[in-house]
Amino acid sequence: MQLEIFESKSEMALRAAQHGLERLREAIALRGEANLVLATGTSQFEVLGALVDAPDVAWNRVTAFHLDEYVGLPITHPASFRRYLRQRFTSRLPVPLRAFHALDGEGDGAAECRRVAAIIERHPIDIAFVGIGENAHLAFNDPPADFDTDEPYLVVELDEACRRQQLREGWFEDFDDVPTHALSMSIRQIMKSRVIVCTAPDARKAEAVRDTVAGPVTPEVPASILQRHSAATLFLDSPAAARLPR
Repeated sequence: MQLEIFESKSEMALRAAQHGLERLREAIALRGEANLVLATGTSQFEVLGALVDAPDVAWNRVTAFHLDEYVGLPITHPASFRRYLRQRFTSRLPVPLRAFHALDGEGDGAAECRRVAAIIERHPIDIAFVGIGENAHLAFNDPPADFDTDEPYLVVELDEACRRQQLREGWFEDFDDVPTHALSMSIRQIMKSRVIVCTAPDARKAEAVRDTVAGPVTPEVPASILQRHSAATLFLDSPAAARLPR
């Protein structure tokens, strides 16, 4: 895992997007297509903006997946990740994606995990854009995360720290409104990605960033697994990097 630290969140996001786009263009040039994973949440606003504004990207050769979705949340809800990605990414592209395989958490979650798993197994991921939660979760794999399952997608239970983060970020009006379960890409599936672009801005992520980078690799710090990926880059702004060892 490599580290890149920037003074501002906007600079961090632009460089993270550029890094991912370089790899995306390389994959398209090599194979004529590319497979992409997209993250959501407040940490990804500027990253997605930089992606859709980038020139000369053959998005019609890109198949995209996303990391996670709440169980039981309709697409009309402001916190729906399907809605988020439609508003901030797919609807803003100059040309449509080859395919976008959204997670639908409104029905049978286990069946939906199996459905998307069968698709992603035919589309090895070139670039995964991910973030780190305040509890160091990776996707919605809260601690202690399952490092061992080979299932590409899981139905997971969200811990209180994760749910309170979603509330503080303004996605829900009340804590009881935050779903207790989600569909999430598994740790091993994320780690199969050829390149991982991880962004973690803001001071509230500083402790999780420190544990991810400087602590042991442990399910209690799910994002620490990125230490074992040879092509993962963690993009930070200076507040998020404030607790890293000097």
